Amino acid sequence: MPDIIKLLPDNIANQIAAGEVVQRPASVVKELLENAIDAGATDIKLIVKDSGKTLIQVVDNGKGMSLTDARMCFERHATSKIQSTDDLFNIRTMGFRGEAMASIAAVAQVELKSRREEDELGVGINIEASDVKNQEPVSTPIGTSICVKNLFFNVPARRNFLKSNAVEMRHIVDEFHHVALAYPDIAMSLYQNDLEMYHLPSAKLSKRIVGIFGRKYQDQMAPCEEVTDVLRVWGYVGKPEHAKKTRGEQFFFANNRFIKSGYLHHAVMTAFEGLLQEGTFPFYTLFIEIDPKHIDINVHPTKTEIKFDDERTVYAIIKAAVRQALGTHNIAPAIDFSQDVNFASFRPEVKPEVKQTQAQADRAYGQFKTVETRQSAGNWEKLYEGLQKELKQEEVRNSQMEIHPEAAKTITMSSAVSGTSSAGETSQLPKQEPIKKGYFQIHQKYIATQVKSGLMLIDQHRAHERILFERFQTQLSNRSGACQQSLFPQTLELNPADFALVQDMAEELNAIGFKFSPFGNSALIIEGVPADLKAANEKALFEGFIEQFKHFQHTLSISTDERIARAIAQRSAIKSGIGLTQEEMSSLIDQLFACKSPGYAPDGTKTTHILELEKIDQLFN
Repeated sequence: MPDIIKLLPDNIANQIAAGEVVQRPASVVKELLENAIDAGATDIKLIVKDSGKTLIQVVDNGKGMSLTDARMCFERHATSKIQSTDDLFNIRTMGFRGEAMASIAAVAQVELKSRREEDELGVGINIEASDVKNQEPVSTPIGTSICVKNLFFNVPARRNFLKSNAVEMRHIVDEFHHVALAYPDIAMSLYQNDLEMYHLPSAKLSKRIVGIFGRKYQDQMAPCEEVTDVLRVWGYVGKPEHAKKTRGEQFFFANNRFIKSGYLHHAVMTAFEGLLQEGTFPFYTLFIEIDPKHIDINVHPTKTEIKFDDERTVYAIIKAAVRQALGTHNIAPAIDFSQDVNFASFRPEVKPEVKQTQAQADRAYGQFKTVETRQSAGNWEKLYEGLQKELKQEEVRNSQMEIHPEAAKTITMSSAVSGTSSAGETSQLPKQEPIKKGYFQIHQKYIATQVKSGLMLIDQHRAHERILFERFQTQLSNRSGACQQSLFPQTLELNPADFALVQDMAEELNAIGFKFSPFGNSALIIEGVPADLKAANEKALFEGFIEQFKHFQHTLSISTDERIARAIAQRSAIKSGIGLTQEEMSSLIDQLFACKSPGYAPDGTKTTHILELEKIDQLFN
């Protein structure tokens, strides 16, 4: 019987390795950017076309490669970083695995040009599916330029699994952000289809953050730093009031390498405890500087997951650092034990070198107590003025809704509560007539109406969300949305990633009534919104829609049309706390029960609930 175990050919082995290293265009971007950084580049350009499916090119001004190095970099297990086993536990560079370039060349057409400063001519190599097509001297600037064309051209099944251009571009931008934040001292730029998305000069981290995410982040960040014998944590955290409902702006870097860690993210969120609205996530960019022997970064093919030898200590230090940053910048409530707030307003002015005695403090307290007692005794009635007014309004509303008009004239609030008339005699409540068909609000959140089986409660936000969702779905299917022109068009500044996202779904947005046009590199002029929406602020509506769409994009596997319909419905539906007239409540309920699924909001939560008469009776038994 012949032997059945054989060595794989190099091209097949490289394709298998590519399955781990090269998962999508963004994987290529990550590897090429990291190689450019390790080459000592101070200026890096990233050029992509068709979201990396047609072209990915990285041009750097690093030290370049010799003829031999240029050829060897495409061989498997070839690296300039590892010489012994000990080197695996002392890694401070980015690319070291030795399979990235071989894997990329196995599934694409690659063109490399590189020259060192001491060489007059550089080297040019063309490789296609691991097969070297050409190698020759070329005239090229100092540094390296690598073009990766037609990714997965020889693996159609892998190419078919790629997502839409907007999704793939988002992943590329994410990788660009990771490298740009990790190395703010390196000038970086990104071009998509010959349009410049980012141009980031060498700068401090704070300016790099503003350059990536926009000028509004300038006033939203608080510096954070903690130095210990174990590690150093530093960076910036966002203020709680600017937290978003979408993830994606949370960055951890270990020795300048972007990492993902749910454990460390929990440390940050714990530090923000009590400061965030439910379901929101703060911005943070935090760097961990630690001895490489205390971490293992070779536990995942993409090297985004690492292991610490003492995770609990790292957790505690990060939590303390973030909490201290929030407290130092008056973001988190803190108690100043050096000052008694009760005495602060009444202490006599004392020069810094003179200390206040205990007797002076006691006199200050006596003054405070006297003033406090006098003010409390003289103005206590004012505490109840608003309450009395609210009680009277509530009395009027209750009498109009629940009590016969004639009975309302004779029954006061006191007699209704005590059961006696103003003359001290026991009063008999007249028999109430059935409530006329109508609706009323409960705390401006729920709409209540009588039905045969009892009382129906309707969540006004969820009901309106269901109505808008089905309406927008129909408009997207038929491309029939009407637009309400804005009297004063507004300009909306977006970061390049969000701008590209909006441009990719421009047709769908136009179909439901949004009208906008590009203005500059990453801004839009909003000229109109869907006619179904009552938007007092078109800019805020559009920004909210983008955030909600990105949230659904990360959490739901649904079509783009449905994500758009859900995002706009979620952001534009009437909220709790909005008062509605009888006509508005009637119209809302009529439209709800004309929907295909009136009982549920788009996220599956209930829009209505019936409180049956039997249960109401039980409340009084």
